[in-house]
Amino acid sequence: MKLSRRVLLGGGLAALAGHAAPAERVEIAMRGSARGERVWFSPQGVAIMPGTILHFVNRDAGNSHTSTAYHPDLLGRQRRIPSAAAPWDSDFLLPDQAFEITLTVPGVYDYYCQPHEMAEMVGRIVVGRPGDPGWEGSAPESEDLMPEVLAAFPRVEAILATGRVEQGRAP
Repeated sequence: MKLSRRVLLGGGLAALAGHAAPAERVEIAMRGSARGERVWFSPQGVAIMPGTILHFVNRDAGNSHTSTAYHPDLLGRQRRIPSAAAPWDSDFLLPDQAFEITLTVPGVYDYYCQPHEMAEMVGRIVVGRPGDPGWEGSAPESEDLMPEVLAAFPRVEAILATGRVEQGRAP
């Protein structure tokens, strides 16, 4: 069974109404090693333009995963997305299930997999570029994250320089 959910966050449908061409679509895969000892998002860091569709898909045959924004409305977590942006939670996705969101507010969005956060299954999305109207950069050091989890986020500069960063490859 394939499940797909789609959510538009930020400026809503009005933000996309002026676009004649279809929005760009970027896949973020949820992956795991064959024996399940390692899990990750691929890419772990990605730079997109506002209005890009993000397609999260579970490509890990052995685990369920979530894509969950760091936000007080979701499990009481410290906000790590722009203040004007709405949080998201994909709920648990089984293998081959997918979830889509469209982010329209410029800034840095950090997210995680609920059952695998302590395994450093976290990701970062950079929407737009510094200097864009409404831009909000990275969240400050978090009191609710272990240092190993904080260190796992790719640097914004590395994401902007290359457009995408795979796990463990951020300088």
